[in-house]
Amino acid sequence: MFGAASRPGKRHLPHKLFHVKQHIESKQTPYGPEQFFQGENVSRETFSRMKTYVDLLLTWNKRINLVSKSTEPEVWRRHILDSAQLYPLIPRDCSSLLDFGSGAGFPGLVLAIMGVKGVRLMESDARKCAFLREAARITQTEVQVLNQRIESITPMVTDVITARALAPLADLLSLAKPFIGPKTQCLFLKGQHIDAELTHAHKGWTMRVYCLPSRSDPTGSVVRVHEVSNVNSV
Repeated sequence: MFGAASRPGKRHLPHKLFHVKQHIESKQTPYGPEQFFQGENVSRETFSRMKTYVDLLLTWNKRINLVSKSTEPEVWRRHILDSAQLYPLIPRDCSSLLDFGSGAGFPGLVLAIMGVKGVRLMESDARKCAFLREAARITQTEVQVLNQRIESITPMVTDVITARALAPLADLLSLAKPFIGPKTQCLFLKGQHIDAELTHAHKGWTMRVYCLPSRSDPTGSVVRVHEVSNVNSV
């Protein structure tokens, strides 16, 4: 299912590989908690915890900038569904997930609420970390919140690395390198410029790349990367 590994210097560069059909939620179709509950097939307990999280997010967003206020009416599509679409891509035996730049908890805290184990939320903003800890407490979700910059974390191989709207792909791979092992998978939520990001990233990295169209944004993509190597180490 994965695209063949590409090496720098070749003319052929990876393209988006839409091998899996996904139902993409239309922006014109209302999407709220009930649509999430029905579409993601979560338990009622998980659904209740997710609603508690969203309510807290909207309350705290009045005091600190967790998400753009313009996205509040679309919070279930723009933020919850956007994060939750990664859940089926996470290996069942995943025991460690490192979420770069967690912010308000996307996608890391959403995935933890859905049942992913060993989630660490990395966020440099102390106020956002306070929110993440409170959200984890009231939803009874076991996560570790790290109020640190990515560069300051002790290197440790992790099963899955996630990030959303944090940095271009090449920069994300540089940040992720100390945490990548032979079986590590990186799941990145990317925007409409993913083709250009892939072209640039392949100048310095070899990798296997698999892309899916985003279910929450028709211009976005879910990018799954594994078997990552720096060109200089190949």
